[in-house]
Amino acid sequence: MEAFARQPRASGVDLLLFPECFLQGYLVESEHLSRYALDLTTTSFQKILDRLSPIRPTLVFGVIEQCGAAYFNTAVVVRHGVLEGFYRKTHLVPGERLFQAGDAYPTFNLNGVTCGINICYDTNFPEAANAVAEQGARVLLVPSQNMMKLQAAETWKCRHHAIRAERVRETGMWLVSADVTGARDGSRIGYGPTSVMNPHAGVVAQVPTMTVGMVVAEIWPDLSN
Repeated sequence: MEAFARQPRASGVDLLLFPECFLQGYLVESEHLSRYALDLTTTSFQKILDRLSPIRPTLVFGVIEQCGAAYFNTAVVVRHGVLEGFYRKTHLVPGERLFQAGDAYPTFNLNGVTCGINICYDTNFPEAANAVAEQGARVLLVPSQNMMKLQAAETWKCRHHAIRAERVRETGMWLVSADVTGARDGSRIGYGPTSVMNPHAGVVAQVPTMTVGMVVAEIWPDLSN
């Protein structure tokens, strides 16, 4: 996150979005969760916030959260080293059985633009995006992790945008996604996409396939509200 914030393209941006479970890595196994999950109220997480405090843009990134005995797939909103809020993934895939599902759709305001969050698989369900839009949000942030087995990755390669476009047409929101890319162990591959989609479901910016990078888009406040 520090490295991306130092990139010239990040100069002047108000928000940086990162993928699902970005902080500790997306690995839903008992040993990984018990070793790396973080309670957001502890000094361990506060040390991470302190390190991120010099970064000017608001950060939204995925974490593996522990709350009591429960684990959550969570996205946090961090501004100048302060935890402003968090969203817990509400729709879990079968491989996420070690997580508990969240039950709320919080929003936050950034320079007059109301934003909400869905995490990856959430976008397959209209009610998840609608719950954000009904609160007046203009931007849906989608941290994702689509590192899949080879055959599944090919099947889904072109479907992610189609599914997200449905949510955009239903709600009229912008949709900004951050995904992983690359190959792993010769058995998995991630195509992304990391992209920005306008309220007409047009892709206005996208990181090229199999490339680590970032895109920037400008979204103005709705002055009519």
